[in-house]
Amino acid sequence: MPNRWIVFLKVLVHAACLAPVAWLIWNFWRASTVAPDALGADPIAFVTFFTGKGTLRLLVLSLAITPVRRLVPKLSWLIRFRRMLGLYAFFYACLHLLTYVWLYSSFSWSAMVNDIVQRRFITAGLTAWLLLVPLALTSTTWSIRKLGGKRWQALHRLVYISAIAGVVHYWWGVKSGVRTPLTITVVLAILLLARPLLSYRSRSSQSKTRPQSAQP
Repeated sequence: MPNRWIVFLKVLVHAACLAPVAWLIWNFWRASTVAPDALGADPIAFVTFFTGKGTLRLLVLSLAITPVRRLVPKLSWLIRFRRMLGLYAFFYACLHLLTYVWLYSSFSWSAMVNDIVQRRFITAGLTAWLLLVPLALTSTTWSIRKLGGKRWQALHRLVYISAIAGVVHYWWGVKSGVRTPLTITVVLAILLLARPLLSYRSRSSQSKTRPQSAQP
């Protein structure tokens, strides 16, 4: 794909990733001024779930790029969007964490420590965020050169553990009987299964195309 189309698509991706934040800020302003119900009956809960679901969706989209480009080689240019989507997922994760630290805990360290110890969904969510931190910090080309390709790839496999912890956080955070996390759980499960299956298929195709040694 020509570079000018890549640039155009990146602009669209930036706009698509930032539009929900702009919408949220706009409605937060409306809720505090002219329309108290702009964010529903419980604005804090709305913002919490909004940013949390945004994090998981972007994380899953970034994880989907590798299997898609393996299945459809013509879409190999999608790899140029993986880092962008991953960083936006981290951005939404930080907004999600800020919502908890600011609006729920009022920056009280004692309250946060008690929550981490006593509420398992908080522990799972914090684990997911902490695992994303080193990935965001090493998302640059310089980091890849410094760490080396293999070590960098090994480190960035933590994204799968982070995504799993995020889904667990989602399940534990909703009321018993609520099934809203089911869709993202199924999609993530498919992506996790696709990785070893596609690797096996790639090894099999390589072994079939490898020249056979001469027989005596």
